[in-house]
Amino acid sequence: MSAEPRLDALFQALADPTRRAILSQLARGPASVSDLAQPFDMALPSLMAHLRKLEQAGLIASHKDGRVRTCAIVPEAFTPVRGWLDEQRAHWEGRLDRLEDYVTRLMKERQQ
Repeated sequence: MSAEPRLDALFQALADPTRRAILSQLARGPASVSDLAQPFDMALPSLMAHLRKLEQAGLIASHKDGRVRTCAIVPEAFTPVRGWLDEQRAHWEGRLDRLEDYVTRLMKERQQ
């Protein structure tokens, strides 16, 4: 998968507040689907749709042991998002630094 479609899938998965809340739960450690469902007022098929979206994006992995499906976060899946955000931050920090230099220079010129 090239970088752009991969980023699109990751950001689409992260765009939903329920999925972000699930990821926050999983950041504390693996959890069963029933444990993940507890804080949400939704039908199990709806929760499973959220889990599928997260798994398709590669953000979580799940395995079934008997009748219990357990999900865990995949930390390295966040690397492309982190990389993209770092690039954006560097770009905008550079622009803001140049703007600050420009404003400082203008203020010094006006003081003369």
